[in-house]
Amino acid sequence: MVAAIASGLQSAVDLSDIDSNQSGEDDPPSPKGKDTKKKAADRLTGMCFMAHEADEENDNTDEVGFEGLANKWLIDSGCSRHMTGDTKWFASLCKASGDEKITFGNDAHGCIVAKGTVRVNENCLLKDVALLKATKDIVCAPCRHGKQVSASLPPINLVNTTRPAQLLHMDTVGPSRVRSAGGKWYVLVIVDDFSRYSWVFFMEHKSEAFNHFHDLALRLFNVFPGEMKTVRSDNGLEFKNSSFADFLAERGIEHQFSSPRTPQQNGVVERKNRTLVEMARTMLDEFGTPRRYWAEAISTACYVSNRVFLWSSLKVTSYELRFGRKPNISHLQVFGCKCFILKKGLLDKFESRTSDGIFLGYPAHMKGYRVLNLESNLVVETCDVTFDEASPARPEFSGTPQVSETLFVEEDNEDGVGQAPISLAPAAEPATTSVPVEDGPVPSTSSTTSVPSTSMTPDPTSTSAEVEATTTTSSPASDVLQGSLRLHHAHPLDLIIGNISEHTLRSRSTHFSDFAHTAFVASFEPRDVSHALEDENWIRAMHEELENFERNKDWQLVKPPFDQSINVIGTKWVFKNKQGEGGQVFRNKARLVAQGYSQIHGFDFDETFALVARLEAIRILLAYSASKGFKLFQMDVKSAFLNGFIDEEVYVKQPPGFVNDKLPNHVYKLQKALYGLKQAPRAWYDRLKGFLIKKGFKMGEADKTLFTLRHHNELLLVQIYVDDIIFGGSSNALCAKFSKDMSDEFEMSMMGELSFFLGLQIKKIKQGTFVYQGKYTKDMLKKFGMSDSKPLHTPISTATILDVDENGEVVDQREYISMIGSLLYLTTTRPDIQFAVCLCARFQASPRDSHKQAVKRILR
Repeated sequence: MVAAIASGLQSAVDLSDIDSNQSGEDDPPSPKGKDTKKKAADRLTGMCFMAHEADEENDNTDEVGFEGLANKWLIDSGCSRHMTGDTKWFASLCKASGDEKITFGNDAHGCIVAKGTVRVNENCLLKDVALLKATKDIVCAPCRHGKQVSASLPPINLVNTTRPAQLLHMDTVGPSRVRSAGGKWYVLVIVDDFSRYSWVFFMEHKSEAFNHFHDLALRLFNVFPGEMKTVRSDNGLEFKNSSFADFLAERGIEHQFSSPRTPQQNGVVERKNRTLVEMARTMLDEFGTPRRYWAEAISTACYVSNRVFLWSSLKVTSYELRFGRKPNISHLQVFGCKCFILKKGLLDKFESRTSDGIFLGYPAHMKGYRVLNLESNLVVETCDVTFDEASPARPEFSGTPQVSETLFVEEDNEDGVGQAPISLAPAAEPATTSVPVEDGPVPSTSSTTSVPSTSMTPDPTSTSAEVEATTTTSSPASDVLQGSLRLHHAHPLDLIIGNISEHTLRSRSTHFSDFAHTAFVASFEPRDVSHALEDENWIRAMHEELENFERNKDWQLVKPPFDQSINVIGTKWVFKNKQGEGGQVFRNKARLVAQGYSQIHGFDFDETFALVARLEAIRILLAYSASKGFKLFQMDVKSAFLNGFIDEEVYVKQPPGFVNDKLPNHVYKLQKALYGLKQAPRAWYDRLKGFLIKKGFKMGEADKTLFTLRHHNELLLVQIYVDDIIFGGSSNALCAKFSKDMSDEFEMSMMGELSFFLGLQIKKIKQGTFVYQGKYTKDMLKKFGMSDSKPLHTPISTATILDVDENGEVVDQREYISMIGSLLYLTTTRPDIQFAVCLCARFQASPRDSHKQAVKRILR
């Protein structure tokens, strides 16, 4: 117990109270003792001795306990009386009268129950020391107001779980001060309590946290069925919402929340956050890797931390605790180091066989490495790479990097504070989707030996990272080789990354947006469902499709129809990568379609016709809006055909790869249309047409896909092309209302101002609206192997005379027809080639080599 200081008593320290004689108080002091006594008295004049804490076995409830001080006497200044509440310090003790009281600084009072002599040390005794009667009611409110701090939480080094996935710790980090290469600001970190195995997911908005957790939980349910018991997080709205609550409640999983603004209670993941960010900062610092690759660094940090010892004395890794075997670490390389990428294709005899690159981590869907090719400014995934771990990729990268400051903005993410994403940098790149990464050993290699592709074996680990799965090109890099980008730095920034200017219309120039966007999604398209089920990104895409069916109540699982004559239609998966204006993959789309070819007319369907807008109608709308100064916007109806009602009784088989284990023979009865059904397009068109007419729109007489709405003097135009919708008008209020009405009725994907539609790229310039097909042209040239051909200025020579040429060499008719059809669509924006294309189109019935050479000239 700490000795209390009596501020109300005025008596000073009596030097006669101090006796240095060890033998007793009555023995005469020696000369040497006098000097010692005098020195001790000098030290004690104006000083206060304080004692602290009785022994643990002395459980005296009358003593007042004070935490934080050692069990010894201390010297302080300005004291007038000595006192303590601990009886063990007294050499002798006499009971007091009980009337004497002590007044403390906060006007509280204490009773003196006894007085006695305290032996300070071997040479000093202190007489007339008061023993206080302790009381629990002595509380200094002003002291609490001014000095109270957070309660200390003792460190807990024990693991309270017995198997992986029983308890998951979650937290978000961010926003980052720099937008990642994939357009992300936040990191979701999830840690398994038992193994301390970690996953990271990168997000543009915090609201994406549930989707990532949902996907991870489904995987853990398969690996550790019935094991997940508890999830622990803070009170951030990304965790404390109905989606989390419903999902966990359905599965009987407890969701524990830490106390508001008490991150110590979620210490496991908070410490992991710090570890990952510190590792990422160090890796970026090593070779001065540009900061926009912080997500790659954190992903690599997570990958490595799962493969190092949890504690040096334990000699076990998180990977081993989760999977039951030691990890292979022979393939690990130094992040950001220089590497040499083997070139593929035809090379000149004296051309270099490798390209310089930067090592950025480990890919998602193959056993290799993820590197930035400095020649092409593309991120590639390959196993044909060697490393120089001692050198930076380029000398300019080895300078002092600007990563010493914190990577992330400190944000209070609890109790709904700071939930909105913060725009810390210009949105120079479109939003992308973060996806999980297949984690596992990659073929081992040294810094000088090429990687053998035959040594790669699958590994079931998984970490989520912001990476693309591609073996060729996956993403352009924007700020690594800024000197090589052909940008006119005098242009305003908005002209470079947004509105196009007349100086940046040349197709041969390099646009900043092409380099600014990196799509971290799977870039390959699966051959079939078995191939897709091997990839987490496509599994997620298939889950999203099936969830749309459940949300829209499109079908119902029932017993097969009793009548054997009723046709049960098969289903299949169709996989397609959604590409943006620059050709980058931004979404993996899995579509479940019915095998409509097995439908029987009159039984399974009746009418099938549905209107779509003609390309001429789109061009007229663009011209009219430009003349009137309208802004055009675009939106997409998600799973549009699933919104169409059907009158026929239609049954389909369960989706391949997602057959109900308990009811494998059941079938789905459709309440709404399904992609692939012959009546699906008409059902969707009728549903949308009825909705628009109900809202006051009028359908065009000549073009049945054009709907108009007049409100007073304002006009709103809506053009429909299946599930893609273009709209605009003279009133922003009308546009906003239409957008809200559509979102309330259907699940919409708002795509902003019109920029890319049906292969047409639309840009607003000062002179009007510029329409071109740059992406379509590049894709067409690549399709027919003409990307590297020498360009020509005219589509056809004036000396060229084309005829039937019956004696010429016969060429592939299907390829020739495909080339003509592709060029005909290009004439939408290139009328200068229309004559030449139509001339070559005359010979589609029996094309010859001379005709094909003429078509190739047009392509050039």
